[in-house]
Amino acid sequence: MENTKTEHWNNPPRSQQENKKISAGILAILLGALGIHKFYLGYTKEGIIQLILGLMCGIGGVIGIVEGIIYLTKSDEDFFQTYQVGYKGWF
Repeated sequence: MENTKTEHWNNPPRSQQENKKISAGILAILLGALGIHKFYLGYTKEGIIQLILGLMCGIGGVIGIVEGIIYLTKSDEDFFQTYQVGYKGWF
């Protein structure tokens, strides 16, 4: 006999299988000046810009800290829809 019962409490929705919120937030706070969180989210152009800003004048680090806080304070669904589905590159 095959068990067809599914438990919904421990299965994430199919559209949200890989939410990168926590990882991106921590990377932004710790390595924001290098733009690592941008590359992690798939934003290559924005990552290069932030890397240049971080190395040239240090503003990339401030942007990283601000973005990290924004990422971590958003709800999981809001982060997923905004940054992973909607592809919003800045703030």
